[in-house]
Amino acid sequence: MNKWWPYARLAAAVLGLAAIIRQFSLAVGNAIAADTPWASHVPTVVANFFSYFTILSNLIAAVVLIVSAIWMLRTRHDATPEPAWLATLLLCASTYMIVTGIVYNLLLRNIAIAGISDVWTNETLHVIIPLFLLADVLFAPRRRALPWSTMLTAAAFPIVWAVYTLIRANFIIGPAHGNHWWYPYPFLDPNIQGGYAGVIGYIIGIAAAIIGVAALVIWMGRRRGIRSSAIVEEDDSLGAVAG
Repeated sequence: MNKWWPYARLAAAVLGLAAIIRQFSLAVGNAIAADTPWASHVPTVVANFFSYFTILSNLIAAVVLIVSAIWMLRTRHDATPEPAWLATLLLCASTYMIVTGIVYNLLLRNIAIAGISDVWTNETLHVIIPLFLLADVLFAPRRRALPWSTMLTAAAFPIVWAVYTLIRANFIIGPAHGNHWWYPYPFLDPNIQGGYAGVIGYIIGIAAAIIGVAALVIWMGRRRGIRSSAIVEEDDSLGAVAG
């Protein structure tokens, strides 16, 4: 598996990037063809495109998969575990993509995509790449066990993204409807959810999912991975506190 897994990672990264490029071309093409000022403002459409958690998560995943594949190819003649920084990046990418797959299939699958997405790009970004990252967690060789504290690192980006989204939303005119707000997902829109109380409920639920998935990824890594001295020291210190 150590021989061909880096190529699987590269193939997944290429597929994900191809889907993102196709989605981006559709978004810009729709803006150029639009006949209303708020829908035809290309800079806003581009900024909105890169404000979707799905797009950002897939970009992160593609970069991390490429970097990890290159590292595996460069060190393919030994059995050293992945370095801690790479293991942390894989933790983050895996967590974000698995949560993306869960949220999409629970909350967003029934939203119409005609004219704004292709079936293959939609399924690639929301199903295929999340499933590959799940497989990476379960089967990728040379995984390093990480300390539980890295769970906080994985949670940092989604928190920043949520704050950014809620602050930015009321400064943007929605390209699809011309309203004086724009949210990337309906469950974040207080105008749909009956106020911010409903939105906060969804944010708490998604935050719990992110922390839970990150914990599961770390747990699996600690079961499968090679334990470093830093992990042993952290476990000893936790044991001493508990005693």
